[in-house]
Amino acid sequence: MSTLEPYRRKRSFSKTPEPQGKKEARTEVPHFVVQKHHARRLHYDFRLEHDGVLKSWAVPKGPSMNPKDKRLAVMVEDHPLSYANFEGRIPKGEYGAGEVIVWDRGVYVSDKTADPKEGKKYIARGLAKGELGIVLLGEKLKGAFTLVKMHGREKNTWLLIKKNDEYASTEDVTNDARSVITGKANGGAVRPVGQRAKQRSRASSKTGKGKNPMPHHIKPMLAKLVEHAFDRQQWLFEMKWDGYRAIAEVEDGNVRLYSRNGNSFVSTYTPIVEALEAIKGTCIIDGEIIALKNGKPDFHALQQYKEIKAPLQYAVFDLLYLNGKDLRDTPLSQRKKLLREMLPQDERILYSEHVEERGTDMFETIVEQHLEGMIAKDGTSAYEEGIRSGAWLKIKSFYEQEAVIVGFTEPIGSRKKIGALVLGVYEGNSLTYIGHSGGGFTDAELIDLHTKLSRIKRKSSPLQEEVPEHSKITWVTPRYVCVARFSEWTKDGRMRHPIYRGLRRDKRAKEVTKEFPTKENAKEPLLTKHRAKNVQGRVTITHREKIFWDEEGYTKGDVVDYYDRIAEMLLPYLKDRPQNLHRHPNGIKGKSFFHKNIETDLPSFVETVEIWSESNNKNIRYIVCNNKKTLLYLANLGCIELNLWNSRVQSLDKPDYMILDLDPNGRSFDDLVRVANEVHDVLLQVSEEHYPKTSGKSGLHIVVPLGGRYLYDDVRNFAELIMRIVHARLPEVTSVERNPKKRKGKIYLDYLQNRFGQTLACAYSLRPYPGATVSTPLEWSEMKKGLTPAQFTIQTIEARLKETGDIWKPTLEHSVDLKEALRCLEGVMGKRVPSSE
Repeated sequence: MSTLEPYRRKRSFSKTPEPQGKKEARTEVPHFVVQKHHARRLHYDFRLEHDGVLKSWAVPKGPSMNPKDKRLAVMVEDHPLSYANFEGRIPKGEYGAGEVIVWDRGVYVSDKTADPKEGKKYIARGLAKGELGIVLLGEKLKGAFTLVKMHGREKNTWLLIKKNDEYASTEDVTNDARSVITGKANGGAVRPVGQRAKQRSRASSKTGKGKNPMPHHIKPMLAKLVEHAFDRQQWLFEMKWDGYRAIAEVEDGNVRLYSRNGNSFVSTYTPIVEALEAIKGTCIIDGEIIALKNGKPDFHALQQYKEIKAPLQYAVFDLLYLNGKDLRDTPLSQRKKLLREMLPQDERILYSEHVEERGTDMFETIVEQHLEGMIAKDGTSAYEEGIRSGAWLKIKSFYEQEAVIVGFTEPIGSRKKIGALVLGVYEGNSLTYIGHSGGGFTDAELIDLHTKLSRIKRKSSPLQEEVPEHSKITWVTPRYVCVARFSEWTKDGRMRHPIYRGLRRDKRAKEVTKEFPTKENAKEPLLTKHRAKNVQGRVTITHREKIFWDEEGYTKGDVVDYYDRIAEMLLPYLKDRPQNLHRHPNGIKGKSFFHKNIETDLPSFVETVEIWSESNNKNIRYIVCNNKKTLLYLANLGCIELNLWNSRVQSLDKPDYMILDLDPNGRSFDDLVRVANEVHDVLLQVSEEHYPKTSGKSGLHIVVPLGGRYLYDDVRNFAELIMRIVHARLPEVTSVERNPKKRKGKIYLDYLQNRFGQTLACAYSLRPYPGATVSTPLEWSEMKKGLTPAQFTIQTIEARLKETGDIWKPTLEHSVDLKEALRCLEGVMGKRVPSSE
């Protein structure tokens, strides 16, 4: 009997849109898919391609990236491979009735080997044995997982467990509810970036030519917390307002004003509503309600603005809808321009001004004025409703934490009603103690808090741990959320010197967790591009006669002269890129060292950039070679080679290139050429824009220009996919194993060059190896048997360049669309990505 027979028996294909399917031939690299299924109960279907079908498990709580979580996974019937692309609603009365989306997808391999052919055997053994180790490369799920069959229970019961690797995280990966195909979540509540415009244009045809229906109940786009300010092209930097987030929907004078949780602000902030009623037409505005004290936003004043008669303002910073046009897919910079133009002249509505690109200067001003902080926004980004997005980042001037009030202590002396609030945050479903706050209250606030809290007293502590009771604690039901400002986190996870700043009426207690700067900090560095202060403005070359290559007799002077002659061609590839200096002051056989952090005085023509280093916990000062004098200065330092970042100072987290590095690992260069041509064959299915060069040592680099449009993680994932396809085609001569012991005698397909801070020898750079070789761009027609790196040296390169010209120039002029490339690549692997139309 076919393994798909149980699947077909359960379904009536005249009623359900699910594919009937058939067993199919395996693809080069096996796929996985996770589908989010809103059936009678929400669950996730985890599916692995194996032996022409999708092996399937129902995971009630969904997958987790936390190794401590053991997620129940019930094995169900095999599904056809075509089911991997299925999205839609299964009709009521049919098996599995409800909505299905493709929540994640990608490719996978066995954790025993990266060779898909060999891996198939391990997958089969693991399924039979009841212990299956796999490595996923998806859009959301990445890294090593284990499926373990539970013995002594129902025969189909397994556990899905994340292994502890670099991808492991305590963050709930299921918070991103969107489909990776359409960008929709089940129920359509979330409208993220990507495939929304066509859906909206279809909707507009129902409401009149060129008009979109006005959406309602918007969930605001949120910002991720990062630690350091930065400068970046195409980014906008705004003040972080110290108030309540509020969405305003205006329809011909009728105003709905509500919080991020949908609570109405209409009766609470009537002055703002009155100001908004003057707007003609229809619009949806995003902003923050603030109260002013001494001319500055003050959250404390907002709590009691009526009593103290504090002026109210609605600081607006985004426009989501205007007169029949849905703007959520329009770039932010354009949305803000439209917002400024349509606002009425009313001092109660304040347009949130921004500074372009220069975030560090703006943040310094904010800190000097003791303001709340700064929001950094990608000016090209769409509005990602309900998502805490990396396109919006917040940098705070102070430590601040939202906290759940779980109790209060008795007052001492003349203090009224409350001594201190006992505060906690949620970790999963449990409340954890984070400190007492006894400062920052007015008498009126103490009385108001005591009245509120006295109504919700309870006998026992809601916290999961014991709390030191220096005075009697009255415990309360965890309902109210407040904001506390403090000096630092202690080692045991407590706030030091927390000061009460007011209640948050726009947030539920269950939503309150500890907020730390995201791990993306390393990719959001503090940039301080500047010119050095040393007075000397000329290049002095010393010890020109020093021998750098003993056998060939080339000198330090030869290095300086080479870079002097080739500077015009070379400098465009050096411009604005941090360099790790590899210095050989006594030639290639002398002691060499890497010089990264430049702490000495420099000539005035040398530009540097400071980049925050997480591992060193400080700024590292790099040289940036933007002119010929700097190039010769580096040569005089003994920098035979030029090792550059793949990204520029303006967008350090977005590389200009994807690097595919082929390391021969002891095999012949002819074997390397064979593998390079296989890479070329795969990449031709994606784009013609990919270019090879010799490393100048023993390897080859293949570069795909990207124009600084994608994050390193996305680029590395795509590079890994390319390399795994190549490995699947040539498993006998290639390896993607990171451990050198496991790849002996095989060409290493290295995709890990695509990392933040990783450097690569620049095109036309000399290399400190015998022969004085040069990292040399090649034509694909040259990639044939007999090619060797030894052909390209300090002696031969200039004659070649007179003949060929600069064939590396397209890497600066072209940009491959990575999303379209991925779509093409899935076609290569035997999968068709369905259209969003």
